[in-house]
Amino acid sequence: MFSFFAIFLWHSAYCDESLARTMPESKYLSNAQVNPYKLKLEGDSLRFEVMGTIPIESIMAIRNSKLRLNFLAQSRNLGLGDIPLTREGTAFRFEKSYSILFEDWMLGASLELQFVQQKRSGEEVLERKTLTKGVLAPQLMVKLGEVYSDEPIPEVGAYMLSGQADKDAVSREEFVFYFDPGQAQIKKNSAYQSSIKGLDDFLQRNPLVQSLKITGLQSPESAEGKSSQLGMSRAEAFKKDLATRLSAFPDSLIRVDSRWSDWFDLRLLLRDYEGISTQRKDEMYAVLLNREPFQDQYERLIKIPGFSQVQKDLFPKLRAVKIEVVSKPRKGLDMEQTRKLNEALKNTTSGSLLSFEEWIQAAEATNSLDEKAVIYSKMTEYFHSPLPYNNMAVVRMRQAQRTLDYGSKEILWDEADRLLVQAYRVEANPYALHNQGQILALKGSYWEAYKKLSDASVGVQNKDLIQKNEALRGALDILRGDYKLATLRFDYEFNDPKDYFNKGLAYYLIEDYAEANAAFEESVILGRTFGYGYYGLAMIAAGSGQAEIALIHLKRAVESNRQLAEKAFQDPVFQELRETQEFFSVFNSH
Repeated sequence: MFSFFAIFLWHSAYCDESLARTMPESKYLSNAQVNPYKLKLEGDSLRFEVMGTIPIESIMAIRNSKLRLNFLAQSRNLGLGDIPLTREGTAFRFEKSYSILFEDWMLGASLELQFVQQKRSGEEVLERKTLTKGVLAPQLMVKLGEVYSDEPIPEVGAYMLSGQADKDAVSREEFVFYFDPGQAQIKKNSAYQSSIKGLDDFLQRNPLVQSLKITGLQSPESAEGKSSQLGMSRAEAFKKDLATRLSAFPDSLIRVDSRWSDWFDLRLLLRDYEGISTQRKDEMYAVLLNREPFQDQYERLIKIPGFSQVQKDLFPKLRAVKIEVVSKPRKGLDMEQTRKLNEALKNTTSGSLLSFEEWIQAAEATNSLDEKAVIYSKMTEYFHSPLPYNNMAVVRMRQAQRTLDYGSKEILWDEADRLLVQAYRVEANPYALHNQGQILALKGSYWEAYKKLSDASVGVQNKDLIQKNEALRGALDILRGDYKLATLRFDYEFNDPKDYFNKGLAYYLIEDYAEANAAFEESVILGRTFGYGYYGLAMIAAGSGQAEIALIHLKRAVESNRQLAEKAFQDPVFQELRETQEFFSVFNSH
């Protein structure tokens, strides 16, 4: 899938080599530079300064010479005008500041300085120099719910639910199974039977599985060996062992993975471990979060008093498989309720034979958006409530997510907005405001979206709606440039990897890399196939000069999402990495 990039890189390298052979050695612009060296998006603008000197003896032989600055992309050329030359001693000095409105095409553009001679026959470019390429703009990676190819469709909109309990809430539970040192053979002892019974009971209570993740772990103990395959072998063994229980679930819901040379699970175990003092635990956390290579961290850990006890007590718990299940309870109507529902939908009755709660139960029980729309539409005939209008609007929003045609999306968004206006007329409520804000954000009307979401935040009681609303406000805060405020919006435990990625971006942009690293890691844990969490970790590692770690994370990112491969090729944060052969091997191996 990366053949395009391989060809592009070969072509670029060839062109650069040819240019080096044909262009004269730098004569005029060798001292030219731009500050900052890597252009950075600030608000809606790029601000930088171009400066340097040209020796007098070089320029005096040339008449009518001038300096010209251009912003060049493959299909765009923004002329930034001439730069005046001022004589100072034995050189001509130039210095000029710029502030230009940012446009998306600039992300991959080059800032080129040209030394030009004006002749009667026209202009002649005597020398060119690329001062910098690309723009640092991590804030533009923020996720607002947009749909991109090769990425899972984000779930947008907030349904109103009846009663006190959230009937749409998912349950998440983790089950752990342990192994003998160095073994991938399942031990079917009493501990195994107890965990299996817990898994069966959970699935019986929550049969509507959303995802099931089997993660194989292995301890750093020497008895576990040095092969990274042991954890995956353990995970595969459990997938085979659970085949009967998993037969009802599509393969797309089941993910098998492993962790190797990764301290994440030890950090989790340390949280509740009481075998060492809080001071020693803090010392270990400082090492585990310092972003050094795994082996270097291990060498530091063994020097901390008390770590030998940690090894003895906790390392055996890393010889394990973790099974994480996200699921919902079964919902729906009984046979008599279903008969009444069908009669109502066929217009064979003059009034509703079902209660308001039963109608909602019927709508929530179906996974079909079309069926939900029919039920909510019928509810508007029987009940004076904002719920059916709001929920039907959410259906239209989610249908818009599933079409690639922008015109069709706009039609669905407009219908959703009309329904939300009606929902608010029936009764002022924060759900309608939140959903209107989400639509505006998807349309790119960020300030209008922010105002709607701010209005929605007033008087909200539902915790899930508060979390959804604050997460979206935080994403918009990032785009608005208020990164510190954005970090405060993300003070929740999320179920969506995009929210942790957005949280990581906010901390990254205020240069709190420890918090950013933790958030990106959480994004990875919730959705390794999402890819963006790995990209965030790669940005942090590249910025701190940890090239090897950056390449490991970048490799995982582009394996998950080819959109991130394109991003990596033009992102200035990886500029130094792109000068190494190892960078290209990340892409050539796929």
